[in-house]
Amino acid sequence: MSKKFTKFLSIVLCMAILSTIGITAFAAEGTEKTLTINNPYADVIWEGDNAWTGYKGSLHTHSTYSDATVTLKEMVMEYYNQGFGFLGMADHSVTGVEWNQAPEQAALYYYQYLIGYTMEHLTDEEYQGVISGTYPMADGSVRDFGLACVTGANELNGITLTKGHVVGYGLDRGVGTGHAGLENGHREAVEFAEENGGYSVIAHPGDWIDTREGVYDPVFIDYFTKIFLDYDSCLGMEVFNETNNATPWDRNLWDNILMETLPYGRTVWGYSNSDAHELNKVDSSFSVFMMPENTAENVKETMYNGNFFAVTRKIHENPVLGPAETYDVMDQKLPYPMATNVAVDGTTITMDVENADFVQWIANGKVVAKTEVNGTGTSTIDLGKIRGSEDFLYVRAEIFGEGGCAASQPFTIDDGEADLEYEKDESLLAKLEYIWYRIKSLRIFILFQELYRAIV
Repeated sequence: MSKKFTKFLSIVLCMAILSTIGITAFAAEGTEKTLTINNPYADVIWEGDNAWTGYKGSLHTHSTYSDATVTLKEMVMEYYNQGFGFLGMADHSVTGVEWNQAPEQAALYYYQYLIGYTMEHLTDEEYQGVISGTYPMADGSVRDFGLACVTGANELNGITLTKGHVVGYGLDRGVGTGHAGLENGHREAVEFAEENGGYSVIAHPGDWIDTREGVYDPVFIDYFTKIFLDYDSCLGMEVFNETNNATPWDRNLWDNILMETLPYGRTVWGYSNSDAHELNKVDSSFSVFMMPENTAENVKETMYNGNFFAVTRKIHENPVLGPAETYDVMDQKLPYPMATNVAVDGTTITMDVENADFVQWIANGKVVAKTEVNGTGTSTIDLGKIRGSEDFLYVRAEIFGEGGCAASQPFTIDDGEADLEYEKDESLLAKLEYIWYRIKSLRIFILFQELYRAIV
């Protein structure tokens, strides 16, 4: 057997092995590094008899059991009538239960009775009809799938001025109810959820940062980065929340955090939730979960594995990522842009899309490629042809269309080198800095700070 033929046979066998185990490797242009693109949608079945479905849902929504203006029954039925697939009621300091039950209430929100609001949940018959999809919709039609009830959600730190909110999930009934929280207490809320067998997502971080430009402040980036590195149970952050008025640049913050966590092998998922307090906010922001079946168990699994897209109907002008001008298409019943297939092959990521005008690809916080699409089409990015791609930590897609914007999860890039080892800073200086931080976060301090801001 000749050496040439032996070499050829070896190459063929290697390629066969790589394709079998699903590893996608390439040598970036101008470098000898061998890189691997990790596809967050690798498990999704896009076509055929067993194809998965994209179910839209919100895992952060409110009712009169905390500070909303509509009852739990009204809120659930609005999501049902708008065709949502799953819903998590995450009232402030109130842990959600099945919708045919009243959750344990936090005393603070008894004021709702005083100002004329009521609390109401679904009847047993309504609940069974809603979760099965057999309950008639407002127009008289019947759905072919139910609205999955995600219990155990609670917006922790709900009784604070600084809006350092974390949504805890997987909590047992009553756990976290009445959780007043700490000012600037993201870390403590994440820890609370973890210690009680749950998991969490950082809610609207930009609302806490309080300035658009703050998403580029190294202090804030480091603050959230350390929480994600310290707690695996904190799965990610909201990159879209309701109308994004208070959080217009959180997708920039997401990029900045990813660049800090990925060297340690830690991926931060980007979520989108309506955070609705009124019915007219239900169609503001939501996530689309790719699932084989619409169940609460699959919702939890998808929260962990990243098989979903973050969608918003209102996106604000953004000097780095675009768009140039803010646009709002809430409650216009427009089809939202979405991916219909995602594939990774060598240096190339291919995404089929619908209801789209263009797809832009973002790496390390900057737009690196863009594809114009006329409704339905395909966007392809070949990292092997992009100068500097050997330094990319990830690439992610944003699909823009008449019906809003859909953001993919990050396709992380592995350069074959070992992840950095992260060690929590337990030094005396770090402990003293934390004590000082907690002193500055005392409610009396925050109260005077807010009064000063109001006066100035």
